Amino acid sequence: MVKPTRVTNRIRALRFAHDEMTQADLADRIGVTRQTLIAIEQGRYSPSLEMAFRIARVFGAALDDVFEYPSEEDET
Repeated sequence: MVKPTRVTNRIRALRFAHDEMTQADLADRIGVTRQTLIAIEQGRYSPSLEMAFRIARVFGAALDDVFEYPSEEDET
């Protein structure tokens, strides 16, 4: 069983806020398969830093507006 990543994201919400962009459309724009995008969106896979920047740029957003990593305080 794959352990979920601790990185969370707002990709689904951002897709819908951008004319209900499909997973396939976003995957094409960042150069990955739809399956890879689904895994990232569902938190089963953490994207590379480069891919995370590509995703953020599609939405015209800052990296930390798309992705979040819990602080040490959140874990206690």
